[in-house]
Amino acid sequence: MTTSTPAAPADAPAPTPAPAEGRALPIAEAASATGLSVHTLRYYERDGLMLGAVERAPSGHRRYSPGDLDWLRMVTRLRETGMSIEEIRQYAALVRAGAASTAERLELLREHRRRVLVELERVQEHLRAIDGKISLYESEVGFARA
Repeated sequence: MTTSTPAAPADAPAPTPAPAEGRALPIAEAASATGLSVHTLRYYERDGLMLGAVERAPSGHRRYSPGDLDWLRMVTRLRETGMSIEEIRQYAALVRAGAASTAERLELLREHRRRVLVELERVQEHLRAIDGKISLYESEVGFARA
């Protein structure tokens, strides 16, 4: 028995064709396409981070649609910018809730963006310090060679 994946909500990332013209991918190919491990894909599904049930082949194996892959890429962006699993779970639930939750999704993403900008400024400050050390060492090396 196969289940179908619900249509992607309006705020889901724009679809990008998966290999072989948008066909659903088995878990190993989906892992490769998203840069996530097979274990992580199973965990995300089990932990309620997916927007809907992942389609299953008649054999019972998972089949990831292009929409699933787009969502996984968004989840990856959120994780890589510091959003917690709990916040992503909350965001996924809000997306599943549809248009009635748009204001809450907006607020959640605005707050995350604010935190990302704070972290970005912190990292840029560190980078400036590293660049200063590089300049110092370059001038010392240049002076020693002259």
